[in-house]
Amino acid sequence: MPSSILRQLPGLMIAALASIHPATAAAAAAAAAVVDLSSPAGHWQPIDSSTGKPLGLIKIYEDQGLFFGRIEPSSLADNNGRRCSKCSGDRHNQPIIGLLLMRNMRLQGDEYTGGDILYPDTGAIFGCKFRLIDGGRKLIMRGYFGVSLFGRSQTWQRVD
Repeated sequence: MPSSILRQLPGLMIAALASIHPATAAAAAAAAAVVDLSSPAGHWQPIDSSTGKPLGLIKIYEDQGLFFGRIEPSSLADNNGRRCSKCSGDRHNQPIIGLLLMRNMRLQGDEYTGGDILYPDTGAIFGCKFRLIDGGRKLIMRGYFGVSLFGRSQTWQRVD
C-alpha cells in the first residue's frame, strides 16, 4: 500500500466509525494518535545502506512477550505471487508477502535479542538483535552468523 494511503488510513477509519457512533470515533481517534515509541511494535521500513532507499515494509508485533516481524505489502505493485522457494521448514514456498521474517525477539537490557531473521532471497536464517534509537523512530537491526561480530547492520525507520 502506498505510504500516502497508509498515512490517511487512520483518518479514513475514524470517519467510517463516526458514521456508526460518535463515541466510538473519539476512542478510535485517541488510539490512532498514540504510538508507543518505547516499543518496537508497529510498521517499519528497512533502509538500504548503500542507496538510502526503502526496501519494503515490516510489521513488528508482540505475542506473549516476544516480538515478531512479518513482511507487509508496501505498495499496490507488490508481487503477491512471489514465494520463498529457498526457505526451509514451515516457511518453504510460502508467499513473501505475509512471511514471518523475524522471530522470538525479547527485550534484554536496552536491546532485543534471542531470535532470528530470515533473508528471503537465499532462505538463510541469521541470529539477530536490534535496538531502538532516535527516540523510538528508528531501530538498528543487526543480522549475524554465529556471533554479532560476523554480521551486518541496517537502519529501519518507523512508518506512521
